[in-house]
Amino acid sequence: MRSLVNSAYSGLLEGLFPQHCALCGLQSSRDLPLCAGCEGDLQVNHHCCRRCALPLPLPLPLPEAASEPGTVLCGQCQQHPPPFNRVTAPWLYDEMLAYLIHRWKYRREHHLTDLFARLLLRSQPPPAVDLLVPVPLHWRRRWQRGFNQSELLCHRLVRLCPELANTPVDGRMLLRNRATAPQSGMDARQRAGNLQGAFTVRGPCDNLRLAVVDDVLTTGATATAVANALQTAGAVRVEIWCLARTPAPAR
Repeated sequence: MRSLVNSAYSGLLEGLFPQHCALCGLQSSRDLPLCAGCEGDLQVNHHCCRRCALPLPLPLPLPEAASEPGTVLCGQCQQHPPPFNRVTAPWLYDEMLAYLIHRWKYRREHHLTDLFARLLLRSQPPPAVDLLVPVPLHWRRRWQRGFNQSELLCHRLVRLCPELANTPVDGRMLLRNRATAPQSGMDARQRAGNLQGAFTVRGPCDNLRLAVVDDVLTTGATATAVANALQTAGAVRVEIWCLARTPAPAR
């Protein structure tokens, strides 16, 4: 019933206020600011590590059981398993997504939140979790930006996904207790050092299954720091849910 009401409401809004694609500018002909053609140009993160979602080279022909999606671990996760249990990142971070995310975060185009939540949910129904936890911003950066994009995304996921309808969003569970330097341009080692001790857990999370929500996973330094803090505080499982994953840097 809820889905029928939402569909009828979306159809009414589309008739009265047609959406235009945020990439090509043409009328999208659906209730999203992204047309089907431009969505088709986004790169799906098909073949990736089952633990950290790192895009992997396409495999050579192998026996069917060995080449099934989601069964491969990257070399890094084999040698040094990360503290989080799994990353969900259905898209590759490319120029188009970078452009849209920049508008969302820095031009305050909040209407794109709905688009990103739907894109994140495109891959498969999310696993059962006890809480959604947005990656926090330092209070100074949040004050400057005016919002936390990860928190917006959490609330929209709950509204759009029936499986998450009763899942609480806890924006106070994690505290970013110091302002870290911007991480763009840093390599993995620098990012890890930049985030050491940056997060504090402020609520009980004994035996909880948590989904930490962010926009993009790059080197995994933020995800690792957050997962370490939550597991030290007692979390039994930490999932990382994000929109997109960047490829490994070229060597």
